[in-house]
Amino acid sequence: MPTIKLFPMPLAGWQPTRDTIQRYCQVIGKIRSAFSYRRKHWWHVDLRPDVTGLCTPPIPAKEGADAFLFKMHLDLMSHCMVLTSSKGQEHSIQLGGQSVAAFATEVLASLTGMGLEPKVDLEMFDDQSTGEYDAGAVERYWQNLGQIATVFDEFRSGLRQETSPISFWPHHFDMTFIWFSGRLVPNFNPADEEGADEQMSFGFSTGDEGLRDPYFYISAYPMPEALPRAVLPDGVTWYEESWQGALLQFGDLLTSDNPRGQLLQYLGTMFRAGEKLMAAN
Repeated sequence: MPTIKLFPMPLAGWQPTRDTIQRYCQVIGKIRSAFSYRRKHWWHVDLRPDVTGLCTPPIPAKEGADAFLFKMHLDLMSHCMVLTSSKGQEHSIQLGGQSVAAFATEVLASLTGMGLEPKVDLEMFDDQSTGEYDAGAVERYWQNLGQIATVFDEFRSGLRQETSPISFWPHHFDMTFIWFSGRLVPNFNPADEEGADEQMSFGFSTGDEGLRDPYFYISAYPMPEALPRAVLPDGVTWYEESWQGALLQFGDLLTSDNPRGQLLQYLGTMFRAGEKLMAAN
């Protein structure tokens, strides 16, 4: 596999634009949830990395003879949200920092034009304030996110047990996948997958209130008591404030001679330590 080329992305340099895109993603995720069948671990509300941005899987609409599929794609290279259906319909909405209220209204109007009436509470998206939209920052973000997704997928392909899709979560604006050991956590209802499935999470965030710049994270549930004392790869630290897990700063990869290799080493080293300790519990 070729190496990856990442671009600087300090949160302070594009946070207003990041926040604008996040609100658009939240509208799309809420619409997906309104139409989709429930999936374990909330996989009916996430978005997925695509060739040029973030998209929903095909979403079922209506039933019986009127049934069809539709899909929403937030194209971060052409700067538009494209709504397509299996009936050949297509609507495109340009992205330019319009308020989340204006964006939500236009998306719902497009769905109505397809004959759909999504049950979405617009009070959640009533902010009329214009957002910032730096197209160059959006494109750099997508170039980074798309490459990171390919490395996540490369690593995920070598795992024997069940793994989740590579999911993008609008509420925290992070991208993750989950590995499941196949074991159940004692004293939890097996039907409650949120509490009962033993797992490790691998993710990437643009930064937040706790960590102001982009970072990678790996965490385990339930957390093995000895995992915080495991030997960590170079540049990796253990974080214990807003969450608990192994932290790798995105900035460290920008100066690496082999960012793909360093990211894979981080994922693999922490996975092997977590898998061994969880199995021993």
